[in-house]
Amino acid sequence: MGTMKQNGSKWLTLALLSGAFFFHQADRALFGLLTIPIQDELHLTDLQIGWINTALFCTLAVTMPFAGVLGDRFSRKWIITFSLLFWSLMTACTGFVGGICGLVFFRSIATGGGESFYTPSAFALLAEHHKETRGIAFSVHQSALYVGLMLSGALVAWALHLFGGWRPVFIAFGGMGFLLGVVFCFALKDKAPAAAGGGPPARGRFADAAKAVFCNPAALCAMLGYMAMVFTNNAYMSWAPKFMAQKFPELTLGAAGFGTMFWHYAAALAAIIAGGVVTDRVVKRAPKYRLLLQGTATLLGAPLVAAFGFAPSVVAAWAAIAVWGAFRGFIEVNTHPSLFDVVEPRFRATAEGLVNFVVFLVGSLSPLMLGALSDAYGVRGFEVGFAVLACTYVVGALALFVSYAFFFTSRKVEE
Repeated sequence: MGTMKQNGSKWLTLALLSGAFFFHQADRALFGLLTIPIQDELHLTDLQIGWINTALFCTLAVTMPFAGVLGDRFSRKWIITFSLLFWSLMTACTGFVGGICGLVFFRSIATGGGESFYTPSAFALLAEHHKETRGIAFSVHQSALYVGLMLSGALVAWALHLFGGWRPVFIAFGGMGFLLGVVFCFALKDKAPAAAGGGPPARGRFADAAKAVFCNPAALCAMLGYMAMVFTNNAYMSWAPKFMAQKFPELTLGAAGFGTMFWHYAAALAAIIAGGVVTDRVVKRAPKYRLLLQGTATLLGAPLVAAFGFAPSVVAAWAAIAVWGAFRGFIEVNTHPSLFDVVEPRFRATAEGLVNFVVFLVGSLSPLMLGALSDAYGVRGFEVGFAVLACTYVVGALALFVSYAFFFTSRKVEE
């Protein structure tokens, strides 16, 4: 009976967190999808838009270490719940801003700060509930990200047609996320990590958690692989819809937004579900093979990133991002588990926060880079920018292969 209750609890937790992650990522995509009407109304340059996106990712980077520390010391249920309620309210407030200062505050600082407290606690809570099923759990949770991004393009196109402007879109998305946060107050349950002997959960000091990441070559390699993906993804989400609308004038803004979100993330969704099943089976035999799968998918995805930038036609662009998305699914199902494989459970939320601090601080530069290139060289600047992003994938793949060959076995954590 206890086992059945425990199994039911872990799948309910997965379902609730997946719902939150849907809004987490759909809200994140809104600004990129609505860049053109926001620019037209508020008279903003591409460089200014780049700074708004960079401010968002910098905020995520700076606040995540604090979010991680809190996630290892206080109720993860309430951290996750208050995070969802706050970022949803700030998303709704974005619909009322009057210029760049309002966008920086509500979109970048307030929304980004609220979102940052979700990931460390949510991923650590999910890892606690799912051990033998960790690959499947993370793949389902990550699929909510893809569904959010896929549907955001279609929903934004529909909402623009319905409301005739970008402001109600932010208000509607924020309102729906806030309602889900109210549900979390009653439905989400904490599950503290069990210490040896069944006593109270062991909590690690911040200095020990930092050492578990920054003095751990396997964790550093996992962080570099994650960084390559985030650096590229931040730029893609921020600029791909506008890039396609400018490069191919036959596309409307709605069609460009829908295509860049749907084709990429639909392929990633299919791949991540398959990747979770495959990874769980492979890792049972040899845990280090997770890095081999992740590194290979990262390396094979690199030329597809460049191919999207230089695609000669709309069909070629959709094909490039679809195949890239398939590789991305295999990357993301392993990104966080590859870190948790080499970091003790008592440090995981803090480690997640520290890793995200470094990753998003570096990743915050990519939207600014593409905005500057676009202002200077137009569409050609975007093309060159995506070629640079492809190179970061190669660096990330090499880091994962180095860990596979030299570091992982000696750093693997037994649970």
